[in-house]
Amino acid sequence: MRALRLYAPSLIGDHTLCYIHADSAGESCVNEVRTNITYAEAGTDISSGHYSDKMTIVLPEGARLGEGDFLAAGNGDALLRWEDASGLFKVVKAGFLSVSSRVCIWKTIRTAILTVSDKGSRGEREDTAGPELERLITAQGGVVSKKMIVPDERNVIARTLKEWCGEGFDLILTTGGTGLSQRDVTPEALMDIAEKTVPGFGEMMRMKTLKYTERAFLTRSLAVICGKTLVIAFPGSRRGAAQCFEAVVPALRHGVETLAGWDGECGEHPHIK
Repeated sequence: MRALRLYAPSLIGDHTLCYIHADSAGESCVNEVRTNITYAEAGTDISSGHYSDKMTIVLPEGARLGEGDFLAAGNGDALLRWEDASGLFKVVKAGFLSVSSRVCIWKTIRTAILTVSDKGSRGEREDTAGPELERLITAQGGVVSKKMIVPDERNVIARTLKEWCGEGFDLILTTGGTGLSQRDVTPEALMDIAEKTVPGFGEMMRMKTLKYTERAFLTRSLAVICGKTLVIAFPGSRRGAAQCFEAVVPALRHGVETLAGWDGECGEHPHIK
């Protein structure tokens, strides 16, 4: 669907293009001016009242966001999260929004992150890959509500993942234990819980990261399905995890949506008639 109008009376009315971001206090800004952002369906009178001191994104009739849903401009170039209580968006990812630009309503990807590291589990090494994956998935409409660091023990990894899959997460990201050493057993733990494998994720990671290192094919990263949860194993370094995430992100949301049974293509969310 398309954004039909960007209307902000306090910022000289209608805009064809604007830059949205959050300031240092986390408040929404439009073109560098602190401004609350909301939305309305086509046909709504936005000339006064609730809309008079805000920027209103006018969406096609029938477009409705529920608590925690995201409005993504382009392919997530800018990302806003809807809050029912305030009737406002929170800026998650800064970017440009324009009239007639393609926008999608995204459901929240309920996410957990498991870091696999002997030293990390003993407090002897700082986990940098886990926070990096959290930052990256947040920019794709993910909300991370569970994080843990466990040792490189196959049974511990598998048991933790199985429990989390039973808790209804849409996506679990693991980092660490995908190499060739004797203690690297994360792929084996994923296979212990796998109901299906998704070979393309590991294939894309290895293919796309060859431009960074000729050793890329040594990673044993992979993805599996357990119930309705997609579980993806990433390398243990911050850089390796980020590079592999970049490789798979174009298909990540579609994979999660398909597995979860969320209807329709981009923008044709259950709230869209």
